[in-house]
Parts: sequence; C-alpha cells; structure tokens
Amino acid sequence: MRSVFLLAALPLALSACQQSPESSDEVPAAVETLPAEPDGGIGTTPADPPSETSTAAGEASAKTIPPALQGRWGMVPADCTSTRGDAKGLLTITDTTLKFYESVGKLGSLESRSDNAIRAQFAFTGEGMNWTRDVELSAAGDKLIRTERGGDQPGGPFTYTRCAA
Repeated sequence: MRSVFLLAALPLALSACQQSPESSDEVPAAVETLPAEPDGGIGTTPADPPSETSTAAGEASAKTIPPALQGRWGMVPADCTSTRGDAKGLLTITDTTLKFYESVGKLGSLESRSDNAIRAQFAFTGEGMNWTRDVELSAAGDKLIRTERGGDQPGGPFTYTRCAA
C-alpha cells in the first residue's frame, strides 16, 4: 500500500522541481495534447446512457403499459387455471409485452396512454411470422377490452377477465 502511495506522489514531486521560463517573453515549447479517450480515461468506463428505469418516473412510465393492465387475463375461466398448457385465451401483459398462446407483441410507438388504457403499435412474432398491429387495451375493474386495428385481420373487441393471483 505504501509503495502505491509513493508511486502516485512521484509525478507531483517531479513537476514541482521543474523551473519556469526565466522571461515572460519566451515562448514555451509546443505542448502536444492527447485527444480525450472515448472511455473517459484509464480505469474508467463510459457512463451508461440513461435507461427507461433511470429516467424520470413520469417519463419511464409513459413508455410502458400501465400497471392497471398488467397481469394475467383469460377469455374464459379455464384460461387462468389450466396446467396442461392449452390456455389459448390467456393473455399475459407485462410492462412492455403482450404474450398470447402462440405469439408475443412488443410495445412500439404510443398513440395514447392513461392510467387504465393504452393505444399503441405492437410488433408481433409468432409461428415463424412477424407483423405489426395497432392495439387498444382498456381496463375497468377486473375486465379488460382488447381491440386491434390495421393488418389484414383487425378484430375485437375481445373481453378478458383478470386471473386470480
């Protein structure tokens, strides 16, 4: 530990011994400056760009599906209780995804958002295909209404009931 301190203090001691030019008329030798390192210098890492979770709370929540819509929703009661993997009417909503039986939609651009509703573009993948849909979700108590627009098969409204926790 002591040798580390001495090594760190050595450049300071050497710079203190340097003499300044004798006359203010003398032009000092050109000093070559090194460009700043992209990572901020030795031993440091670049600052991470702000993530959705590190931005202001209102800004982050505006880029997510409202908490009132998140959770598990079934079209029929058996969708919520099936243990055989055949819950074809189950919709699981997270902060950024809609997960159906054979497809997943990732939140894209928002058109509108409130505490219990959202209308946004979702990029879907499933069964080897990709597509985009304008999806509107709204909740009232334990009921969720989903309506899809755009694409070749717009549909709805579809009604879901919140699954028990």
